[in-house]
Amino acid sequence: MMKIYGVNGGPRKNWNTATMLEHFLQGARSAGAEVETIHLFDLDYTGCRSCFLCKRRGPTYGRCSYRDGLQPVLEKLRQADGIAFASPIYFHQITAQLRGLLERLFFQYHSFERGGGSLAPQKIETAVLYTMNVTEEEMRRRGYPAVLGDTEQYFSYTFYAEPQRIYAFDTYEFTDYSQYQADYWDEPAKRRWHQEQFPRDCQNAFDAGVQMAARIGTDAGR
Repeated sequence: MMKIYGVNGGPRKNWNTATMLEHFLQGARSAGAEVETIHLFDLDYTGCRSCFLCKRRGPTYGRCSYRDGLQPVLEKLRQADGIAFASPIYFHQITAQLRGLLERLFFQYHSFERGGGSLAPQKIETAVLYTMNVTEEEMRRRGYPAVLGDTEQYFSYTFYAEPQRIYAFDTYEFTDYSQYQADYWDEPAKRRWHQEQFPRDCQNAFDAGVQMAARIGTDAGR
């Protein structure tokens, strides 16, 4: 059975990012995939340590072998048919936790050999789910796609396929805005947007999960 992992790079397990990711995985499951969620904030790890074990001749070549809480996750992802990475956007970028994972995930497969390419053992379908509290117009005006695209190019290079992109804009940040100094935001407008648009965003995530499973199934049938 195909295996698709959902990687939650956000700190909350029941809010916007996690909810979008869960809908993605529900879609994949409905299309026949076995799914599993990994919450990065539950793990104790760092980004790349430049130990270069993954470049050393021998059994560690092409494998991140630094021993911390991320190593078993990297071994799981090595066997994946598909991976969905989800993150809130902080200061125009993905979270530090997701960035740390991607450093380790990408670098182990980055060949230093002349003419070398990706060392990934097989094609892996990927998706990125972004949640952010700015509008789509503001996101584009501030150049988020270019900033995020710098990282996204490594999904294509490493795993032989361009990632799907799923967005949720103008997200609702708190359950009760009255408890916070946050009058920069128009809370009633945000609430309406959340009630009307966020279900559509979740449906988009669900559909993307179905589509990923379908692509994996098509590749397996060739």
